[in-house]
Amino acid sequence: MLDATLKKQLQAYLEKVVQPIELVASLDDSPKAREMDELLREIAALSNKITVRNDGNNARKPSFSIKRVGTDIAVDFAGIPLGHEFSSLVLALLQVGGHPIKLDASVIEQIQNLEGDYVFETFISLSCHNCPEVVQALNSMSVINPRIKVVAIDGGVFKSEVEARQIMAVPMMFLNGQHFGQGRTSVEEILAKIDTGAGARKAAELNKKDPFDVLIVGGGPAGAAAAIYAARKGIRTGVLADRFGGQVLDTLAIENFVSMKETDGPKFAVALEEHVKHYEVDIMNTQRANKLVEGKLIEVHTETGAVLKSKSVIIATGARWREINVPGEREYRNKGVAYCPHCDGPLFKGKRVAVIGGGNSGVEAAIDLAGIVKEVTLIEFGAELRADAVLQRKLYSLKNVTVIKSAQTTEIHGDGKIVNGLSYKDRNTGELKRVDLEGVFVQIGLVPNAEWLKGTMDLSAHGEIEVDAKGQTSIPGVFAAGDVTTVPFKQIVIAVGEGAKASLAAFDYLMRLPVEEESTAEEAKAA
Repeated sequence: MLDATLKKQLQAYLEKVVQPIELVASLDDSPKAREMDELLREIAALSNKITVRNDGNNARKPSFSIKRVGTDIAVDFAGIPLGHEFSSLVLALLQVGGHPIKLDASVIEQIQNLEGDYVFETFISLSCHNCPEVVQALNSMSVINPRIKVVAIDGGVFKSEVEARQIMAVPMMFLNGQHFGQGRTSVEEILAKIDTGAGARKAAELNKKDPFDVLIVGGGPAGAAAAIYAARKGIRTGVLADRFGGQVLDTLAIENFVSMKETDGPKFAVALEEHVKHYEVDIMNTQRANKLVEGKLIEVHTETGAVLKSKSVIIATGARWREINVPGEREYRNKGVAYCPHCDGPLFKGKRVAVIGGGNSGVEAAIDLAGIVKEVTLIEFGAELRADAVLQRKLYSLKNVTVIKSAQTTEIHGDGKIVNGLSYKDRNTGELKRVDLEGVFVQIGLVPNAEWLKGTMDLSAHGEIEVDAKGQTSIPGVFAAGDVTTVPFKQIVIAVGEGAKASLAAFDYLMRLPVEEESTAEEAKAA
């Protein structure tokens, strides 16, 4: 199954395996089982520390377990982890085989100290670019603490189970048989949910930190650029981030960032974090700000109850997918209503779906989905599509795509469990019409993550932070950058530039502070 080049690369990785491991397969007579058997034997042939057995008794077939010989350490896959999940397979082989896990020592200790037994089931699709982070996070946790059992389940192989559990979005996690969460999730985020005392401990830890010279709220491209520019000035720099990488983590293809022909969002996010970590930057991840207080030392409060202080602040909290805010949208989210066609599209194979939005993202989604689903109906509010001409030509060439323009979505229908239709109003005639379908993909742009600042600083009518040419907000010492601001054209390359500019402006602000204010940090510490 693996070509010669991939085998050579994998063999080089497997040289890092230091503990003997065995691949225990549970197979049936299906073609997928034969493929799995072939893959596992090819892997075993690449290392003398790996053996393979076909006597597994897992109820899910085909599946296999990667076990460290003589221990309870194991990682399970139901289905064949290729596509985006091949990296998860490689990492699992290395980690079960004794290769060090790249997590902070404090995180590893927290995992080791978890009490109780945990059984995680994660439903994935091999085309989902968000799924590997969840799979790899849980796999790492299970290697560190064998009382955590994990299995990654390919929804495309175990369709009956997907339908029985009514899974219509991936990654979808279950813990001990109960729904646990969905979407891209890090180790720290998983720990925050299962370790109930983690939030209070983290807040206490953050409260002990000395004031920063510049505190950046947000870890996307704008926040990362701001952190790099600030740290290079030699000033005390902190980054408070809900999830480092921000919205870029949910972006599949990046083909317009100057200097690189193409990459994908998760890879770009990793590069951003590695670059920031190259400098002395205090990164405080999985922390969401909920209040900003003006003063000589500006305070940023978090949802966990922590209070951080800084002489200057740069807000780079980015944006999120905009909702259409019609009846049925929230009720059927992850039950037919989706926002990521690349992740969730395979779950709608052979079904009828709608894409709401005629911009580039909407048209690209419709094109991608057309190769998977039975029918695509694209619904655009305006009289014409707004996507680039080249995308429109491709869209109109597809036989299973219907485009409806001048249409206002009014309601998403369902049977109480899953989506079964959508209603829209013809804006030319006022007539209400219904489309029967099984899925709705919303692609209508972004909304800024600035609600927590309402009443604190000047926001535009669209909820964006108003900034001047230097990124200065209406509060002295507080700057903003990226998609959360009024700066037009929400692009990664623009966010990076705006983050650098805001950082330089913050440094200039600090250099102009009266000398007597330099003692503020020491006063606050003494207090």
